[in-house]
Amino acid sequence: MTHALAPLPPAAELETRAILKKSASAHRFLAELKGVSASMPNQGLLINTLSLQEAKDSSAIENIITTHDALFREELFPDFAANAAAKEVRNYASALRKGFDLIRRHGLLTNNDILSIQAELEKNKAGFRKLPGTELKNAQTGESVYVPPQHPQEIADLMTNLERFINDDAFFDADLLVKMAVIHFQFESVHPFYDGNGRTGRIINVLYLVQKELLHIPVLYLSRYIVRTKSDYYRLLQRVRTDNDWESWILYMLEGVETTAKQTIAMVEAIRTALFDYKHRIRAAHKFYSQDLINNLFFHPYTKIEFLQRDLKVSRLTATKYLDTLTNDGFLRKERIGRSNFYINTSLFGILTQSDKADSE
Repeated sequence: MTHALAPLPPAAELETRAILKKSASAHRFLAELKGVSASMPNQGLLINTLSLQEAKDSSAIENIITTHDALFREELFPDFAANAAAKEVRNYASALRKGFDLIRRHGLLTNNDILSIQAELEKNKAGFRKLPGTELKNAQTGESVYVPPQHPQEIADLMTNLERFINDDAFFDADLLVKMAVIHFQFESVHPFYDGNGRTGRIINVLYLVQKELLHIPVLYLSRYIVRTKSDYYRLLQRVRTDNDWESWILYMLEGVETTAKQTIAMVEAIRTALFDYKHRIRAAHKFYSQDLINNLFFHPYTKIEFLQRDLKVSRLTATKYLDTLTNDGFLRKERIGRSNFYINTSLFGILTQSDKADSE
């Protein structure tokens, strides 16, 4: 067992016939997802709802388990939330959005950005590892399977190299999805942080796709695919280290992009259909209809009176009347925590939890 990272083969050796064929298919569905997400009237709705979905799934890979209900309640009532996992998942969503803001601001994905993302995720500024002792173990046996670089200067040098690999397309001229797979392997193998490496690495995946304009907004999240194929994920990562088996790893990641793109296309289309259904039926039945109202209901799977007051600039009494009326009409479901009411968008909640229902069947 060694922590020495073997040199990356030339791009021509990575782009085998099987990889190029799978890459073309993955690109096709990724482009379709880009178009479908662009058709949403307010893309901020997707960023908020789907980032929460990704945060939940990515955290589950690290055995940080929460429910949609606990996660959405934590957004409304953080003081009531007893679910520590929901708070960690919320930190992940916040870190992802922070990374997206940084990408939009200067079009790069630098080490400083990665440090900022991890700091937001872990709520500390420990930075890159400076102390030896980190090793990766088999979750079932406890056996040490990989020791990442230990010396602080080696970690810094490898991360500088990775930063150039991410941002300088001429540095390694390969298909962008192939590069994404390589970047993820390298980041996880350097393992630069004391904690949060897996989650930070999965945030880097989608930010890289946005940076390279394969997507407009961060909506392709591979965590659900990885959760479902967790043993393959770790096994194929390790096979690159032990057997230099790049092809199997890259094909696995390309399959993840294609599978996840298809699933996300269906989810985005379902959200768009539900949004327009609510829009048309509420507009036909109620004079208080507004686009700001629809945005509120689809930005927050769970909403509350204070959110509607803020977004519509109405009184508490008026906001309560609107929400109770929509509850009576079947658009929302009213529930209570402590002394406060909250309101669930039943259509949106059903869409976001559908994949969990499929997993349990």
